Amino acid sequence: MGNESAVRKSRVGTLLVLLACLALIAGACSTPIGVKRVDPRTVHHQLTSYVLSTGELSAPTLNVLHQLNLFERFEDKPEAALAALHDKVATDSTRGNELFALAELSFLHAERTGKRSYFLASAVYAYAYLFPGRAGDPPNRFDPRLRAACDLYNRGLTEGFASLDGAEVELRSGTYELPFGELVVQFDAKSLRWGDRELSHFIPVAELEVYGLRNRYRRPGIGAPLAAGMIALHAEEGFQVAPNLKVPVTALLRIEQPRRQLAEGRVHASLSLYNAYEVDSVLIGGRRVPLEVEPTSSLAYSLSESPVWERELKGFFFGDLATRVPTQLVGLEPYRPGRFPVVLVHGTASIGARWAELANDLLNDPRLRGRIQFWIFNYDTGSPIAYSAMLLRELLQETVKQLDPEGRDVALRQMVIIGHSQGGLLARMTSIDAGSRLWDMFSRKPLEELTVSEETRDLLRRALFIKPLPFIRRLVFIATPHRGSYAAGSWFAHKLASLVKLPGIVTTAVADAILRDPEALALEPEGIKIVSVYAMTPGSPLMKALAPIPIAPGVATHSIIAVKGDGPVEEGSDGVVKYSSAHLDGVDSELVVRSGHSVQSHPDTIEEVRRILREHAGVR
Repeated sequence: MGNESAVRKSRVGTLLVLLACLALIAGACSTPIGVKRVDPRTVHHQLTSYVLSTGELSAPTLNVLHQLNLFERFEDKPEAALAALHDKVATDSTRGNELFALAELSFLHAERTGKRSYFLASAVYAYAYLFPGRAGDPPNRFDPRLRAACDLYNRGLTEGFASLDGAEVELRSGTYELPFGELVVQFDAKSLRWGDRELSHFIPVAELEVYGLRNRYRRPGIGAPLAAGMIALHAEEGFQVAPNLKVPVTALLRIEQPRRQLAEGRVHASLSLYNAYEVDSVLIGGRRVPLEVEPTSSLAYSLSESPVWERELKGFFFGDLATRVPTQLVGLEPYRPGRFPVVLVHGTASIGARWAELANDLLNDPRLRGRIQFWIFNYDTGSPIAYSAMLLRELLQETVKQLDPEGRDVALRQMVIIGHSQGGLLARMTSIDAGSRLWDMFSRKPLEELTVSEETRDLLRRALFIKPLPFIRRLVFIATPHRGSYAAGSWFAHKLASLVKLPGIVTTAVADAILRDPEALALEPEGIKIVSVYAMTPGSPLMKALAPIPIAPGVATHSIIAVKGDGPVEEGSDGVVKYSSAHLDGVDSELVVRSGHSVQSHPDTIEEVRRILREHAGVR
């Protein structure tokens, strides 16, 4: 029994020795260094990830930590490791790799600790890496660290100058703590002025997620992109900038000879603000450098805080009685000479904000944004069409006179009006000579013989006796019911129209005419229905009178017509307006877009408007 146990133990021992030998042999067959085939995305991730995109350090920064034996030290004592790395750079200004590593490591440490000084240090290191001055060569433009360093600089500034609650960025002069010394900032307060307005309340757009717009435009470059509010420095009358408008701006911190100043421990810098509508690049070290701009987020932020949304349906039914927002012509930026106005006129039960997709795309067209300025006409869409068109004409006339009383701005007198649906009818009524044709649909007597008050006579003259405005050069009609809308003629539409509250001045004028001179009326008193929906009914007096009136000579015209489905265009409609109503003979161009009535935001519509505006501006 004892011998069997001994034999068994001997065999087990021999087996263990054999297994150990096999393990040694297997180990000898694999190398300690090698490669393995993986998904290319995995390799790309390893090569391109960095702290802002993935939260992981980049391969070049890890290289620096390992080369200088600082990897474990950064994990255990990050501030000591950063100080040691800073000393390397301070004593040898040619260390570009170490500068980038410092920028990335400082940002990571700032995120982990919330220490503002390390956010600012990240921006300073990144700037020194990008713009070394006489102390070294700038990074290779094909090096991915160049773009990463720009982003670290931009985010470092945003976080470094953030308010205590992080909601805004505070731009001011002052001395700020750095891990290795001080940052002395001189802010250019003059850069806050834009015309007669002051920029204020700077929102970091890097923290804004945009929804509701198809495209988000970002012009990559240097500087912290922000959305700025505006404060009027003087009481405003007439043409104004749209309320709650946010302007895309960029904050830039300049550091002269940054690598030399790193060694001194006290870094002097100048901080300036640049308006994206005025400046898109700056000179740094003799090089033209683009500024980082986020225009889409500023536009979306403006609309998210705008009071205009409440006007959409309330303005149709109740006008300014409900919305308390007057009919107005507003700009998406302060007026600037040399850029021709593009006036956007919305349709029924709509608002100017519905042009956001078009404005977002075209204001970010590099060939157009320096040539155009968008104005928006907001009005109560239930009001009589002739009355709304009168307000549009008069506001345009007053604005041109207000902005350029001496007539020096040629571009101001090369105006384009783009109207959607009812807005197209208003646009058309800026560029016709109506003679007495509109008046004749209303009265059998000449205006001067009508027995009404002078206030009523004046309103009727202004609304119905139309002359073309001389400064309008181009009209774009989008889904416009030139001969009426079959949807407007429906029982349901008329029922809704019966609920519309007319402006008091219109109600008074109509009552004045009916009560004081009823035999002069071309219509039976009970047949006088002047709400916009009634007027757009096919065969209405206004449609019959307006449709044959030609556009004034010298005004280019374009039609964009929506047709749903794939059937024959000539027999189609957009669900509200038939092709036969929207079509005009003799226009300079016509484009049919397969869409429903709300076609003003359709990509094909925007591309056609882009083409038309480039043609108008003389650019390709």
